[in-house]
Amino acid sequence: MYKTLKEVTETASRLNMTVGAFNMHNLEMLPDMIRGAKEVGAPIIIQTSIDTAKYIGYEVIVAVVKSLAETHMVDVALHLDHARDVDAIKEAIAAGYSSIMFDGSRLPFKENIEKTKLVVEYAHARGVSVEGELGTIGGTEEGISVAEDDKVYTRPEDAVLFVEETGVDALAVAIGTNHGQFKSKTEVNVPLLKEIHKVVDVPLVIHGGTGVKEEDYPELINNGIRKFNVGTELLVNWTQEAKQTFGETAVNKSLRYNVIPANQKVKEIVKHKMNLFLNRHQPITMG
Repeated sequence: MYKTLKEVTETASRLNMTVGAFNMHNLEMLPDMIRGAKEVGAPIIIQTSIDTAKYIGYEVIVAVVKSLAETHMVDVALHLDHARDVDAIKEAIAAGYSSIMFDGSRLPFKENIEKTKLVVEYAHARGVSVEGELGTIGGTEEGISVAEDDKVYTRPEDAVLFVEETGVDALAVAIGTNHGQFKSKTEVNVPLLKEIHKVVDVPLVIHGGTGVKEEDYPELINNGIRKFNVGTELLVNWTQEAKQTFGETAVNKSLRYNVIPANQKVKEIVKHKMNLFLNRHQPITMG
């Protein structure tokens, strides 16, 4: 079924798990991402950048996601990631996106609050969930820098005020991860996450999930991470597989023979991550 971010993260909170939020980079990989979720039996968040949404078409993405969610009986939220342009946010909402992220992390703290609050009011009036970000998460998205300044960690006291003032449905926290990191793994600041989780009551979000060690997943989930972003790992593996198949295939052979193996690679990653995100060996939280 087609769901909002708030709905799928509420389920994650009740079951002490996290929802995989996977960035699609082209329309071809989308069906196998949702088929992977069906095979695991878990909800999924499909994310797009503004550039990807413009490349494919907002309405096209919404129509295909809704159709696949219904066909495969999978709970799917469609999320616009790292949006700073209010016009793009309005366009996504008008097209039918069920969730958006307003990224005000580059703004001064008070300005981030005020602008995020306005986006929340606009989105909530239209039944759309909103993720905010506090602190800066460095690195690159789709090869483009997403943070110009040095990394700034999320302060628990700021998180309390930000959530209270803005009314966001989820909060992306800066605890040491980096966008675009795939050649190495990072040391996440778990003690800081625990402090934040103790004082805020909204679902918390990990960005730069490709660079997080899988052995750290249970501790992150047990301390409030309810949305876990994975993008670079999909992009790198799809591209590597496609480069190989395109290089070996005759030029007059159907393109699908080059693309299907790349899509299958994405599906394998989605299933692997989602099985870990279910946090099967940890107890369900009560209350």
